[in-house]
Order: sequence, then structure tokens, then C-alpha cells
Amino acid sequence: MEVMPVVNKLFTVLPPSDALAAMCAAAPVPANIETVALADALERVLARSVRSDQTLPAFARATMDGFAVRAADTYGASESAPAYLEVIGEVLMGTVPTLIVAPGTAARIHTGAMLPSGADAVVMVEETNARGNQIEVLTSVAGGEDVLAIGEDIVAGAEAVARGRRLRAADLGALAALGETHVAVYRRPRIAILSTGDEVVPVEAQPALAQVRDVNSHTISAIVRRAGGDPIACGIVRDDERELETRARAALAGADALVLSAGSSVSARDYTAGVVERLGSPGILAHGIAIKPGKPTVLAACDGKPVIGLPGNPASAVVVAWRMLAPLVRHLGGESLRAASDMREAILDTSVASRPGREDYVPVHLHELDGALHAAPIFGASNLIFTLVRADALLFVPIDRSGLASGEHVSVIALD
Repeated sequence: MEVMPVVNKLFTVLPPSDALAAMCAAAPVPANIETVALADALERVLARSVRSDQTLPAFARATMDGFAVRAADTYGASESAPAYLEVIGEVLMGTVPTLIVAPGTAARIHTGAMLPSGADAVVMVEETNARGNQIEVLTSVAGGEDVLAIGEDIVAGAEAVARGRRLRAADLGALAALGETHVAVYRRPRIAILSTGDEVVPVEAQPALAQVRDVNSHTISAIVRRAGGDPIACGIVRDDERELETRARAALAGADALVLSAGSSVSARDYTAGVVERLGSPGILAHGIAIKPGKPTVLAACDGKPVIGLPGNPASAVVVAWRMLAPLVRHLGGESLRAASDMREAILDTSVASRPGREDYVPVHLHELDGALHAAPIFGASNLIFTLVRADALLFVPIDRSGLASGEHVSVIALD
């Protein structure tokens, strides 16, 4: 096998957002759809939009325990001048009321019960006093108060849950309300993970001097799983170009994407770029992204399948996997492209230096002070995995900033 150098694409550094967009554009969403029971659909991505075939609620109902009334009968009522209404009965849960609320009357009602004919509001029980078969109403209510109107939740024909949405608990509740027992979801994308390096040994092995355990395959697998993918551990390959290519081809053939761990340095023994370039077209999109830590990252698309060569440093690999791999996995799983994680605002305790032209991610400790969230940078060996273990979040330094000042409101991303 002839070894072909990839000099022309070496360190074609791209901003992270541009690099991610290029990866997603070159990697179409697999059209693999499966049907699962509603009870098994949590965190799955909906493959077909669901439209409501009914109007909900189908009847006006109370949202509080109290009395169904005509709002006009309560106008002007107060504790010093209550309105007096005759109680004509009670609306039982799950039944269609037959009584009619006429002027000067009220009916006891419970949360969720159907509003009886004639009533247009509910007075909370706390705003009344019982007086035999009458009640004193101690406040005025408006028409529709504490009442859920017909169709206030959803109307027939409206989109209930959109395709591409990762289903949450509330979504499952909405689908249950519509009687959906099964839903069509995208198959979870399969992400092959192949570790490289003569110095890398399995976690269960005792490393010799100058050897390290395979940390990255485990952190990357966790990030893939959290993003909705199925990680496929493909083991460790030594620093041999032919063996790397053989193993990489086999791994990619059985997956939707391939991650090469510790395969992005520019040392003489790193053959990742050359191997990746031969895995398929168009090949390498960037060898380097404008991010710290994690600049020497290989990004490629090989015959419609993404390939990422992550830095070998565990902390760098985690940051790049969070920033690039997690949203890529969501894209492959049918979700719309979005930020890798929700950002929160905090007040920076200590100034942080940076350099324009790259995104910086700095480990921070979060704490409350005077009711506000504060971020304290963890300085030192920020490229070590246990630094991330001690951190609560990553401070985000935008690509156009030369640093962030103490006291500034900044964005942080929780490491959860």
C-alpha cells in the first residue's frame, strides 16, 4: 500500500461552527426509522410529526376546587360585602353534569370536573364561606376565571409534536392525551470508537512505565450515549498505518460515524490524516479547529459518513467531543442542529486571558454569592482529566474575544 501524504489539508483550521456545519452538510441523516411503544420513547427523536385528531380539552373544566358560578353574580363582592349564592348541588368527577347554574346559584366543583351549563367561572373554595345551603363569595371573578376552555390546550388539526424533537416527559404526556400508543422514531446513530497508540492499554491492564490506560474511549462513549447515540467500542490499534486503515475501514463499515481517539497529533508516527483521506470522498474537511483545548482535530466526511480524529489528551478529547461530536450525533439521530449544551449566565470571579480567533473553554467552579451564580476559573493544568472532574462547568470565551474581565457576565456550560 502506497502511503500518500496529506500536506495540502494539514491545519486547514476552521471555526468550530463552520467545521460542524460542513460535517453535517456532508453527512445526511440516515433514513432508518423504527416504531417503539410510547413507554419506551423517552429521549428518542420523533421521525414523523404528530398532528392532533381532536380538540383538547373537549369540554370546559375547572382548574381549581371551588364553586361553578356565573361571573356576573360575583361582581362587586368583597369580604366586607360578600355575594350570597344558593348551592344547588355538586359536579362529580368524570360525569356530565345535568344541573344548570341559574342566576343567584352555584355548584360545588372539583379540579378537572366539567363546568355545568350556565356557569362561566369558578370561585376558589378559599374565597368562600359556607352558610347552610348558601355560600358567601368574598371576591369578584371574571368570566373564564379558573376555567380551562374548550380547545385551550390544542385544536384538531394542529401539530402536536414536531418531527426531529427529542421526546421529553411532557411530550410523552401530550402523545398519551391524544391516544398515541406507539410512535415512529429515528434509529439511534451508531458511533464506532477506535483508540490508537502504542502507549495505550485497556483499562483493566496495569500500565507499564510510559504507558497509559484507554481513558478516551470511555469518556467519548458516555458523550455519545448522552447525545442519543449508540457507541461501538472497537478496541485499540497500534501505531501502524496499514493496521489502522484496515481497522478503521472495518469500524466505519458497521457504523454511521467513526471517532479515532489519539489520532490527531502531527508527529511523524501519526498516520491518521493519510488514513482518513483514503477512507472515502470528499475526505478531510479540516485538520485543525479554532478551539482551545483541542486544536489538532481531524474532521472528515467519507462517502457520507463523518470521521473525527480527536486529540489524545483526555481533557482536550472531552471538550472537542462535547463541542463537535455531541451535536453531530444529534444531527445523525434526526435532531435539528443546535448548540451542544444550554449555556447559563454567571459572574466571572477572576479575569481570564485568551486570544482572538479561537474559542476557549476554561474549567470553572460554580458557586452562589449574594443570590447570583459566580464562576471561579480553575487555573493550572487545564488539559488534565481530573481538572475536569473537579470543575462544575466550562467557561466559554467567544472566538472574537481577547479575554474576559473579572466581574463580567459570562456564559458557562455545565459538565453534566
